[in-house]
Amino acid sequence: YDLAQNYPNPFNPSTTIAYQLAGVEDVSLEVFNVLGQKVATLVRQKQSAGKYQVNFDARDLSSGIYFYRLQAGKYVKVHKMILMK
Repeated sequence: YDLAQNYPNPFNPSTTIAYQLAGVEDVSLEVFNVLGQKVATLVRQKQSAGKYQVNFDARDLSSGIYFYRLQAGKYVKVHKMILMK
């Protein structure tokens, strides 16, 4: 399992988040603001092993720091990203 740093970072208005799964899992990829409030759900489905890329469009959000969290089975990882408008 792997969750890559988004690219580009900082970004405006969109960025790509890549991740890799080792097996079939229920996958959740969500974005949170610095207050811990969920601002987007990018993925919520069962996925097979492999590499994935998701585009995150943040044009409706304010500039600032956001966190994205991948949950796949028992694997959980969080990365920080910066939206600069």
